[in-house]
Amino acid sequence: MRRTHRFEQWLVPLLIICFCVAAFAITTTFEQMPPILKRGIQPSDFPQLVAGLIILLSALMAWRDPIGVTDRIERTTWATLGFMALFVAVAAIDLFLGLGVFAAGLSALWGERRVRNLALVGVAVPFAVFLLFDFVFEIRFPRGLLTNLWYG
Repeated sequence: MRRTHRFEQWLVPLLIICFCVAAFAITTTFEQMPPILKRGIQPSDFPQLVAGLIILLSALMAWRDPIGVTDRIERTTWATLGFMALFVAVAAIDLFLGLGVFAAGLSALWGERRVRNLALVGVAVPFAVFLLFDFVFEIRFPRGLLTNLWYG
């Protein structure tokens, strides 16, 4: 029988919880709607609810059904975490630039070699997501390198 590595067993739930705590903290900076304009929930309520639920489920998973890891974390997993850090860094310049770099880089890392598919994932999908939110949901994204070109 192989020995379970305790560090890897707790790493994934811990990373998920840390991410959710950071996301929750960011939502506390959202502006509150005046009561006269409020129809339903505040802008911060839904992301806080989702982050709290993910924290609860991750803690429950780590406690009741811990991951039985018998191997060390592979290089692909560490590279994926590196791409996530790269996404955060590039998203500070522009959210959609970061999304495109992350999606295309992750697809290439996981084995996609067709340039057409990488371009589709890295360019067309973030652009389609942007157009969906901009035109259909009428949500404006934070200004960045590419969004400044669109918004003027």
